[in-house]
Amino acid sequence: MEENYIQLQKNDVLKLRIRDAEGNDTGNCLEFDLEDIELLPKYQELVDKDRKNRNYLSNQFKILEKKKDYKKKNELLSYKQKEQVRMLQEFYRKEVEVYNMFLGEQGVEKLLNGRKLNWNTLAEIDEIIEKAILPKLEITEKSIKDKIIKKYTNKRDDVLE
Repeated sequence: MEENYIQLQKNDVLKLRIRDAEGNDTGNCLEFDLEDIELLPKYQELVDKDRKNRNYLSNQFKILEKKKDYKKKNELLSYKQKEQVRMLQEFYRKEVEVYNMFLGEQGVEKLLNGRKLNWNTLAEIDEIIEKAILPKLEITEKSIKDKIIKKYTNKRDDVLE
């Protein structure tokens, strides 16, 4: 018996292949369905949560500065240094969740390609989003609006005649 298949299409999908610092393909890519009307709200949520995480970290550092520092014998790090490391680890964990919400599953990890997340890599990811992804989303948003207007304007014209 012959099986029948339905071929699914991938229209308006932005596929960004990822290369390492030497220009070698990592085998990973980020994909964005440009027809997904939730992409821009997801990006806005990323911006909002990122700002909230940064403010929280800044406030935690200010609180820590007011506390007394001490260092136990035979330990390399003082109390404040340990707390700063802990706070940064928590911050980076939250940032990965926030960015992956927009970039897709393992998006941050794909972009880092084995590197650790830090202030510099966060700035690199922000730059990638701003230069490679956002311009496409803005064009697509206009395209979706135009398609909707065109589709429903024609029907209105038929009704009005």
